[in-house]
Amino acid sequence: MKKIAIYGKGGIGKSTTVSNLSAALSLEGYRVMQIGCDPKADSTRNLTGGKSIPTVLDVLRGTKGPVRLDDLVHRGFNNVFCVEAGGPTPGIGCAGRGIIAAFEKLEELEAYETFEPDIVIYDVLGDVVCGGFAMPMREGYADEVAIVSSGEMMALYAAHNIAQAIKNFAGRSYATLSGIIMNRRNIENEEALVEQAAREIGTEVIGQVPRCGLVQEAEAMGKTVVECFPESDMGRIYRSLAVQLVGAKVSAVAS
Repeated sequence: MKKIAIYGKGGIGKSTTVSNLSAALSLEGYRVMQIGCDPKADSTRNLTGGKSIPTVLDVLRGTKGPVRLDDLVHRGFNNVFCVEAGGPTPGIGCAGRGIIAAFEKLEELEAYETFEPDIVIYDVLGDVVCGGFAMPMREGYADEVAIVSSGEMMALYAAHNIAQAIKNFAGRSYATLSGIIMNRRNIENEEALVEQAAREIGTEVIGQVPRCGLVQEAEAMGKTVVECFPESDMGRIYRSLAVQLVGAKVSAVAS
């Protein structure tokens, strides 16, 4: 099982990228589980026809009896296993602690052993890299971290912080940084800015996602580009990036 955490500043297009990667990997023959780690709980909407699924925290708060895996894990496009950690009641509690509670419940119920995913992708808010938001990059949850960033200043600032957090865990055999996925915003000198940032934090740009109207068209239908427009250039870009992201380590699974 390969475990990848994808971080990025809020609003950078991270969840859109992640859901398209999950869809693409499922079409490559992998059993994929996507875990949304954002209090907004919208990571998997494009895999579930635009419908919100019950979050782990909502289920834990609202269920008096035993919680079952089927209450927490839902099947989306092409049988991608979809999970949303959720967040605390607004104004009360800590979102990071919510992620920790969700992870602990999934482990307690043996979600990974039961569903046997080949690939687990954690979709993690990267504005804050502390507490529960750091969980996927430590404690053995993820093997690798990829960062979604544009050339915008605050997105690159978040990328630097995420990379620094990974370096701080380097001596503990936690996740390693695999690179930056550039989600283009078409700002001036964007490619050069992202390439420079990658060099400064000691990594590389592993893929580029151009701006494309098909993304919004697909999302308006509650779907990914990979599902809606599989033969489009944009669909092929996501599929190529997905295969590159997982590399050869799990290639035997889909053969």
